[in-house]
Amino acid sequence: MYLAEARFALWADFIERTYLDEGFKELIAKGIINGATSNPAIFKNAILTSSAYKEQLSTLGSISPKEKYEALAIYDIQKAADILRPLYDAGDDGYVSIEVDPYLCDDASATIAEGVRLHQNINRPNVMIKVPATEAGYLAMEALASKGIAVNATLIFSVEQALKCAAAFERASHKASVDTVISVFVSRIDRAIDETLRAAGVRTGLMGILNAAEIYNHVEAMKVPRCRVLFASTGVKGDEFRASYYIDELLAPNSVNTAPIATIDAYVQGGDRTVKLPLSTEVIREHQHRVKEAGIVMETIIEQQIVEGLEAFKIAFSEILSELE
Repeated sequence: MYLAEARFALWADFIERTYLDEGFKELIAKGIINGATSNPAIFKNAILTSSAYKEQLSTLGSISPKEKYEALAIYDIQKAADILRPLYDAGDDGYVSIEVDPYLCDDASATIAEGVRLHQNINRPNVMIKVPATEAGYLAMEALASKGIAVNATLIFSVEQALKCAAAFERASHKASVDTVISVFVSRIDRAIDETLRAAGVRTGLMGILNAAEIYNHVEAMKVPRCRVLFASTGVKGDEFRASYYIDELLAPNSVNTAPIATIDAYVQGGDRTVKLPLSTEVIREHQHRVKEAGIVMETIIEQQIVEGLEAFKIAFSEILSELE
């Protein structure tokens, strides 16, 4: 727990084999992070750009590209889970997340089967299975959590998605007690609309935060046992905002922020430790009105982000498999 008095946790949104033995351990030893997340794009960058995977690849033989990917990813997830295990045993998170095949996002049964299989093959209690927030995903989240498997609900951009995830975890909580997180993507919304807002003279870099704050309010109000909001997509691109902006402005009780390593470093060096959430509905609605007056239909933007987010993970996954042919 990075800020125990606020029950605020900081996780690293990064996995790479060499880094796990170096900077990752250092961040944990210093009490800065107590968890980690991965996704197909993160593994794509690691596997395709790092030489650390070549030796294992040479031993895998003539198995399918997906089997090769899973062998590489499972090794890294097991390694991260083992490094984080003392935190988990102490009740201080200690989770690492791995995402199911994004091409299964509309198939609940296949997602459940893959989630169970990954959890069994990794064989670590402190692993969260990441499931995209689709209609099939909500069924899979409930089923996995009901089996006592920790779940990270991902690619959430709307209150509707978040409430469906929370409801799934609430139902599961009557069958098993397990940690879950609802991962709300933040900066992608700002990047999608800020150019239009800037031209209209409306403050930029705020809608993503307020959207996440509104989701946080709704999820917290449901009081689902052992369920927290996790703020994701919190890195800053460009120089308009300070590097730690999306951590500073979303510091909330009973929450997690998963961020790139450079963003975490910036936050540690000079970030704001002031608790910022919850925000009032009035503050959120006031800016939403300004955004609407600028000609932006947030429902359309959010739907685009959901589609584009899933597509980006599918592309990254395909590129990994293509390279492993």
